[in-house]
Amino acid sequence: MYESTRTARGMVAAPHSLAVEAGRQILAEGGNAIEAAIAAAAAIAVVYPHMNHLGGDGFWLIREPSGKVHYIEACGFAGSAATIPAYRALGYDAIPTRGPLAALTVPGAVGGWALAHEAARGSGGRLPLAELLAPAIAHARAGVAVTRSQHVLTGEKRAELEPAPGFSSLFLPGGKVPEIGDVIANPRLADTLDHLARAGLDDFYRGDVSREMASDLERIGAPLARGDLEAYRAVARAPLSVRLACGQVFNAPPPTQGLASLMILGIFDRLGVKAAESFDHVHGLVEATKRAFLVRDAVVRDFAHLQHDLADLLSAARLEAEAARIDMRRALPWPRPSAKGDTIWLGAADASGRVVSYIQSIFFEFGSGCVLPSTGILMQNRGASFSLDPQATNPLKPGRRPFHTLNPALAQLEDGRVMAYGTMGGEGQPQTQAAVFTRHVLFGEPLGAAIAAPRWLLGRTWGSVATNLRLESRFDDSLVRALIAAGHDVEILPEAFSDTMGHAGAVILHPGGDLEGAHDPRADGGADGI
Repeated sequence: MYESTRTARGMVAAPHSLAVEAGRQILAEGGNAIEAAIAAAAAIAVVYPHMNHLGGDGFWLIREPSGKVHYIEACGFAGSAATIPAYRALGYDAIPTRGPLAALTVPGAVGGWALAHEAARGSGGRLPLAELLAPAIAHARAGVAVTRSQHVLTGEKRAELEPAPGFSSLFLPGGKVPEIGDVIANPRLADTLDHLARAGLDDFYRGDVSREMASDLERIGAPLARGDLEAYRAVARAPLSVRLACGQVFNAPPPTQGLASLMILGIFDRLGVKAAESFDHVHGLVEATKRAFLVRDAVVRDFAHLQHDLADLLSAARLEAEAARIDMRRALPWPRPSAKGDTIWLGAADASGRVVSYIQSIFFEFGSGCVLPSTGILMQNRGASFSLDPQATNPLKPGRRPFHTLNPALAQLEDGRVMAYGTMGGEGQPQTQAAVFTRHVLFGEPLGAAIAAPRWLLGRTWGSVATNLRLESRFDDSLVRALIAAGHDVEILPEAFSDTMGHAGAVILHPGGDLEGAHDPRADGGADGI
């Protein structure tokens, strides 16, 4: 029922069908996987605006045909006026999650597109930027039908988003929550993308677009200045990786929670679980998640401010020690502090052996809610994850990057397969990654079935305040009873396929050169190729 798609020359997977089509079109025109991913990333910023936008951040893992894996960090830092005293003087004990004061970090995603485009050209890509951005420009100009998730989230979050400058005029046409299928255009965003296609992506930070953004940000009272935009550049770093019995898995270093995603798999690999969908499978991953999150919360911060040896945290000895702390019969008392977020993941692969895992986000649904009128750009609220306590792990400071739930994943397996995979969903991202990876790679479930299978979530996401262990309603009753008996605080969600569990996807390059892709039935996308 939940089958994957197989092709021979190129593959794209994304949570909206129009983004999939944008990437597939680039592959059909002779573009490589990186170029297809850029096109899909630009398109999905237009067609899935409640999840991501040009005003957000992004992270790339790119596997070259040689087997070398590159990582691009495209997350922005806090603006020069974003200081703890400034927020305290306004009476805040925590950073607001909506409105101009939530829009305090530089959007990094477009800078990541620029570095990825350089990588694409260095890998033989020849398609001009205008061609890669053309689908996004067309959709922004003509308008896009509102999806179910956008309709639902607009209604749920209307009260907190409506006061944000520019939100109502774009996302509440006629003063009403748009219905599923209603068409919303963003002509100012189309103009912005068209200008970037002609002037180059650097214009976003050091050109006309930067000037217009800075003027609008100043007008609405956001603590970002043009100098902050001009100072920003995406950076290339070495990816994190962990060695498992089945192969090597890669993820993003801090300030993302990629460390936790790798630790979960490294810990679980040492628990000796033999059967999929068993109590040991679910309990083992949930308990591994707890161990990894405890480390994450103590360690992860801006890469420039790290105080721990990441290699040591992912060493065999450390993972063995964490696994030994797990009781395979009893649940560790929970909760701990948690984070939420809204995001998209997309992947692409081509027949040459190039595979891309990419994730892009504005943090909460609709981010800060602030739409800049001159450019049509929706600003993220990623800076809300900073603390106003100077002694915290991630205190607010100009030039500092906030904690990110975002983390793309990629695996090079011993059997020759290369798998790019990921999901949206705040704290659910490492957990869903682990569920999909263990089901498909360790236990041999078909890719489509592994993504569609019932999932769980420990902690918060999608604006929920719940911190218990939530399960979709399709789990076997005997497994649910066993989890409760072990001490898990279980809640069964009414939905068989819940958006709470995020939207996952994967693309696989097989040893013979065949390509496979699948995306979540919980989303509005899929996988397609040539």
